[in-house]
Amino acid sequence: MIEAELKARVRDPESVSMRLDRLTDARIEVYQDTYYDAPSGDLGAQDRELRVRTIRGDDSSRSVLTYKGARVDEGSGSKPEHETRVEDPDAVGAILRGLGFVPVLAFQKRCVNYDFSLRGRHVLATLVQVPEIEGTFLEVETLVQEDRELSAALADVRSIISELGIPESDLTTELYTDAVSAHRT
Repeated sequence: MIEAELKARVRDPESVSMRLDRLTDARIEVYQDTYYDAPSGDLGAQDRELRVRTIRGDDSSRSVLTYKGARVDEGSGSKPEHETRVEDPDAVGAILRGLGFVPVLAFQKRCVNYDFSLRGRHVLATLVQVPEIEGTFLEVETLVQEDRELSAALADVRSIISELGIPESDLTTELYTDAVSAHRT
């Protein structure tokens, strides 16, 4: 699967939230992310990611292991993504460490998620705040099976972002991991 995703800085989060509320109900969740890499930094150097994420909502908690390959679209930063639920995130962390990976960065994302269907696609729009980064971001994503589907999916995502009142000039490919790392140094 390829995650066709665009991210933007949001100047007026209340307005975007109101528009999304018209489409579907919000789901408030907190993500606790831990990123792993080889001691040599090979994954990061090759634009790949290995992450364990625990997602906590009002009445549920779940964890996932995610591997993201290198970008297949430089303009959006879209990457192939493989993800699976895990029963015990601590055990998965121990397995990854046992295989030689080391935790390189952990941080929290506060998310307001909106799941809906539009233009024949399942879409996830997320308003994101990372305590260590100033401002609010919007991520809009949909999954596609193959590279040849990516440009049409990104066009739909770009259109949704525009309909939410966010100008093209506010799109960003800035990574939370880079921003958090910079904040900490």
